[in-house]
Amino acid sequence: MQADTFSLARVSLDGRSPQAAMVLGDRVIPLQTLAKEGLLALPMSDFGSVRTLLDAWDSVLPVLQALSRQLTGERPALDPKALGVPASTVGFLPPVDSPRHVFCIGANYRQHVIGLMLGDPDMRGLGREGVTDPAELRRLAEATMDERAAGGRPYAFIRFPDTLIGAHQSVYLPRDIQKPDWELELAVIIGRRARNIVAAEAMSCVAGYAIINDLTARERVFRKDMPAMGADWLLGKNWQDSAPFGPLFVPACFVKDPYDLRIQLNLNDRVMQDESTSDMVIRIDRQVEFLSSIIELQPGDVIATGSPAGNGSHYGVFLKPGDVMTGTITGLGQQRTACT
Repeated sequence: MQADTFSLARVSLDGRSPQAAMVLGDRVIPLQTLAKEGLLALPMSDFGSVRTLLDAWDSVLPVLQALSRQLTGERPALDPKALGVPASTVGFLPPVDSPRHVFCIGANYRQHVIGLMLGDPDMRGLGREGVTDPAELRRLAEATMDERAAGGRPYAFIRFPDTLIGAHQSVYLPRDIQKPDWELELAVIIGRRARNIVAAEAMSCVAGYAIINDLTARERVFRKDMPAMGADWLLGKNWQDSAPFGPLFVPACFVKDPYDLRIQLNLNDRVMQDESTSDMVIRIDRQVEFLSSIIELQPGDVIATGSPAGNGSHYGVFLKPGDVMTGTITGLGQQRTACT
């Protein structure tokens, strides 16, 4: 492990109150433990909150890096095994508690959108109405993606923070949803207030990255009773316990290139999504620029940056009770989520 590399998480130890923790390899060290040992000098009393850390991220990060250097390396000054517990013994909660905003960026992976336009009968509004020839549909899709990459605005909508669950908690599938679908995505976590920030400065507001699975009820997105109204993201996205988040929050300084990460989702051990973040159409800096032009971004806000190809609608396979999803993104840990 590179010296001073660490992740953050929120965990439950033996069913007790949530605690913010430093994660070093397979060891989880509650920040409260470090504070009691006199090893963590942070002006905070609530060690159950990661958002509190993010509220002062510019001053908190160097403190955590210095502490991590004492816990890692060939001759660590402190013993992480003595201070922490195995990761397998804790329950991982969403890594950011009560984010003020959770934004989702739709139609933001080139191959994903092309696949939806070619194969999903529930998709509307992407230029496919009245077009049946596959070659022409592909040409339209590719042209749309080229235009968006060159200068288009992100297509953004809101997810309720209360829909977020831990990376290993169960996803609830309402019985009246016919086509529940997975969407594994790279999540951006904001670490500074940002209002009307330009793209060239936007990455300075990114505190780190995590995994999010932005589940969708496909048949609910475009309502047949009100087709002229467009997408209904309240009905299509925001049911209770529908977005596994985490397990880790990895600081941005440890992610060398956010556009060189492998996103992979397995359904019952079958690979469904396997794509690189390099296929992202509108990149993170422009997403932050756009969102901050609408509302001031706050520390702890989450941006789900879009889902790559390989969703259930592509295969004609949708989630059902008893299914298990396993999701990974390079360097960000692993989700394992059962459906109930």
